[in-house]
Formats: sequence, C-alpha cells, structure tokens
Amino acid sequence: MLGTLCCSLLLQVTLLRQAHGGLKTEPLPDVQDDGLFRGSDQYDFAISLSGSELRCFWHFAHQGGRFYLTYMIQRMSGLAGNRQVSVTLLTPKGFLVTSSKEAVGQINFQTQETGFYQMCFSNIYNSFGSIQISLNFGVYYKGAGQPKQKDKGNQYTDTLDKIEDTSRRLYGLVFHMWRNYNFARMKRATDYYLLLSNRRYVTWWSAAQSVIIAVAGYLQLFFLKKLINSRRSKGARKSHC
Repeated sequence: MLGTLCCSLLLQVTLLRQAHGGLKTEPLPDVQDDGLFRGSDQYDFAISLSGSELRCFWHFAHQGGRFYLTYMIQRMSGLAGNRQVSVTLLTPKGFLVTSSKEAVGQINFQTQETGFYQMCFSNIYNSFGSIQISLNFGVYYKGAGQPKQKDKGNQYTDTLDKIEDTSRRLYGLVFHMWRNYNFARMKRATDYYLLLSNRRYVTWWSAAQSVIIAVAGYLQLFFLKKLINSRRSKGARKSHC
C-alpha cells in the first residue's frame, strides 16, 4: 500500500514538473534527437516493438494547425497474441491530448499551442512477442486548403487571386486524397502479412499432419507384423510339442 502511494505521488510530481517546465518550441531536455521531426509536415513509416517496449516521437506543430495520426498493427511475431497497442499523445507542456489501445486508430485534433507534440507507442499487452506498426502522422494548416479572405471588389476581377485560390483548394484535396491512400496502403499491407501468416500456418499444419499420419501408419504396421509373428511362433511351438 505504501509503495503504491509513493508511485502515485512520484507520477503526479513528474506530470506537474513537465507541465510547468515544458518548453514552448523545444522538447524536454532529456529528449534524444533521434525521436524529433523538424523538416517535414508529413511522415509515413513503420516501427517494430518488442515485448513491453515503449517508443516515443516528437513532431513540431504551430498553433492553429491540424494534427493527425493514423496507425495500424500490420504483423505480429513470437508469442504475441493480443492485437492491441497503447498509444498516448501529449502536448508540448506534457498534458494528455488523447489515448488509445486499439489495433487501428485515427487521431485528429486542433493544435492549441506551438511546440513539439509527443507520440508514444507501447507494446505492453504482449510481453513475449513483437509487433510491427505502420504510422502516418503530420500537421496541415487551414490556409493550405482554403482560400484567403479578399475584398468583394477584387474577388472576381483579379485573375491571379482566382488561380491562387484554386491552387490552394487543389492542394487541400490532393493532401486528403494522399492521407486516404496511405490508410488504404496500410490496410493492404496488413492483409498481405495476414495472408502470409495464414499460408505459413496452413503449410506447417499440413506438414505436421502428414508426418503424424505416416508415423501412425508405420507404427500400426509394425505392431500388426509383430502380433502375426508372435502367433506364428506360438503355433510352431505347440505343433513341435
């Protein structure tokens, strides 16, 4: 009881320290550069988590943007039998935005502050098996997909503004189409790995059954032959007497 209380107090102190000591445009001091993403607004890759492993990433976003995260468990290996993954998303000051434990998730929210947002993935539901997760996350801003506000007198006379507005709308449509394509690609990869797993299972199970049938037939013939030889030897002994 005392140990549980101490752990709870330590967790609260850590969260308060992160909340008051978090930087606005930089991650926490103990964050390694390997988990930071600065150069692009969109990322798409896969990670592998061993049993009970935790991995975190930080992505920079300005205030007023739209942060999105799409993830999906693609394959499982070892003794992993639970298709769940713990996902948490924190603000630059360390406050929890949302959490999930589903195999497939889509998170989308409006950024309220500028800084590095933290995404953590934990394989706590499988202690003796690894999982592979496909990630697609990034930030897009309202101005990139919608037209700017202009004076009514110049709205229909300025050709350059019309071209710019059309380009912005086209960019927004292409961007969302790209997101949907990435999600469909994740699903297709998941189905492919599932097909390989089922094929491997059927192959090994068929081979095991064939071996069992062959061994059972051999043992049956062996004991039957031994029984016949035993009866013949008994009959020969009786006639000899």
